Formats: sequence, C-alpha cells, structure tokens
Amino acid sequence: MPEFSLQYGLFIGSLIQYGLFAAKLITFAVLFIVTMGFIFSMASNRQRNKDEETLTIRNINDKLEDYKDAIEEEILTKEEYKALKKERKKEDKREDKERKQRFKKGEDEPLKPRLFVIKFEGDMHASEVENLRSSITTVLSVAKDIDEVLVLIESPGGVVHDYGLAASQLARIRDKKIKLTVAVDLIAASGGYMMACVADRIIAAPFAVLGSIGVIAELPNFNKLLGKHNVEIEHHTAGEYKSTLTMLGKNTSKGRAKFQQELEEIHTLFKGHVTNFRPQLDIDKIATGEAWYGPDALERNLVDELKTSDDFILDKSENCDIYEVSFEVAESFKEKLGNLMYKTAEKIWYNITFRRAI
Repeated sequence: MPEFSLQYGLFIGSLIQYGLFAAKLITFAVLFIVTMGFIFSMASNRQRNKDEETLTIRNINDKLEDYKDAIEEEILTKEEYKALKKERKKEDKREDKERKQRFKKGEDEPLKPRLFVIKFEGDMHASEVENLRSSITTVLSVAKDIDEVLVLIESPGGVVHDYGLAASQLARIRDKKIKLTVAVDLIAASGGYMMACVADRIIAAPFAVLGSIGVIAELPNFNKLLGKHNVEIEHHTAGEYKSTLTMLGKNTSKGRAKFQQELEEIHTLFKGHVTNFRPQLDIDKIATGEAWYGPDALERNLVDELKTSDDFILDKSENCDIYEVSFEVAESFKEKLGNLMYKTAEKIWYNITFRRAI
C-alpha cells in the first residue's frame, strides 16, 4: 500500500510539473504570436499605405449568362444548341436596330435599373469598413434614384465604435435616397444587426441568425494572484472615472457600478438606433440580447422576407444590370503572414478579455 501511494504521488507530481510546463509554453506561444503579429502587422500597414486600392467591378449578368450558356451546351443536342444561339443572335440584332432607330429620332435610351452588390464580412473590429466606405463612395458617385444597393452582411458583431462607423456608412446610401437592401445568409448579430437594420429591406436565409441586441463586457482580474506573490500594482488616474475596472489593480464597487452604467448607456443608444430605422419592432421584447433563426426573426419583424441572396440576385437579373463592387489591396507574402498572425493574436486576446462589445 505505501509503495502504491508513493507511485501515485510521483504520478500526480509529474502531472503537476507537466501542467506548469505546458502553461509556461502556452503563455510563451501566446506572447510570441501577439508580438510577432503586431510587428508584421505594423510592417504590412506601412507597406499598404504606399499601395493604391484596386477597384474591382464584376458584371453579374455576364457571369450568369456564361453559366446558363455552359449548361445549355451540355444538356442540349448540337442541333438544339445551334438553333438557340441563332435565335439569340436574331434577338440581339433586333434590339441593336431599335437602339439605332431611337438614336436617329433623338429619343433617349430607356433607363434600366442597376443593382450594385457589396460584400461585408465582419470581424471583432469591423476591419472591412475601409473597403465598405470606398465601395459605397464609388457607387454613390454614379447611382440614380432607380438603382438599388444590395449589401451582403456576415458578422457576429464586435467593438461598438467600429460597427457604429460601419452602420453610418450604410446610412449614407439611404441619405442619398437610394434603395438599400441587406441580405443575411449566415449571421448578422449584435453589431452585424446594427448594420443590417439600416436597410430599407432585410432578407435572410431560413437558418440565418439575427438579433443579439445587447452589450457585453468581460475582463479577468489578476490582483489576488499578484498579491499572493507580493506584487503590488500602482494604478493612478486623473479624473474620477478615467479608469473604472482594471485587470491588475484592485477593483471597487464604485468602479463596477460606473462600468455597468456605461454598458446600459451603450445599450440605450443601440436600442435607439434600431428603433430609428425599424420602428415596427417591439424593441423591449427583442433588445434582450437574444438571437433568432430566420422564421422567428421574421415573426419578430427583425427581417422582411426569408430568401437567400442568390435567389434575390437571380430574380433581379431579369430586369436589372447587376454589378459587384469591391476594393482590394494586393498583399505580399509578408503582409499575408502578418495579417494571419495578427488576426490569430486578436482572437486569442479577445477570448481572454474583451470590453464593450456588441
């Protein structure tokens, strides 16, 4: 029995030593990723500032026609396909002749509505907002009142002021009296819904997640742990509420109360924003921080129709010219590595601590 206890004790001791070693290794890895991610990101940002954004415009009608032509060529006989192509050429010639006749008569070409498609994939800091604002500025420079903008949003939310700016960019479209539709195929929650609610119309896939109108803040406090190792933290501020809660110092009931007050104020602003753009909502019932799938979101007026963005675009292609607009920046391998490490570090950090997120 004593021999077994000794072996058991050695085993437990080995596990504890291994656990301490693993903890040190994980801590070092996290610090390394954060540090290297920051260094590479700074280098990438300096390089990016020197590069010019590349505007990319894709004609969606042409892409759909190419798909349609490819499948028709595959499923039709050679004779059927040849006859179909011949008929379409006749139709093109007829339309061209009508355009020439209108030109000779001095008649204006009938305007055809255009649908401009913009994609937004959100992370914690809504880092795509720069591409979003450039795309919207470009579209607004040419859009007319018969045109429409479709924004495809995919975001679980993030930092308050970042998503506030993203929502303000969408509001620019409405301010110019251009119809704005938002499509949610996967998720538009919290900050994502703060953006989506700006639209004149929201469509969502049946299993898309929407809502989460609330505010969350969380951070660890290491003060007791540091105290056990006789480590004192000097935490000084000028201004009564310059710092409410801290990770290293000792937090107070007064600081916690002030921090909670600030969260409530943000929540009030959030609810006011949603109510302003979607007055049909019962804000007290849906601003609980809950999120709902498509059918339940429709029942609560969070969305206007259950439909995927693909079906919406396909329906519009019959009567509209559709263009996808985006801004891209060519990245070197170092920049791609830096962005990857920075995003990884960001995810690790925000899994440990995040403040004032929506």
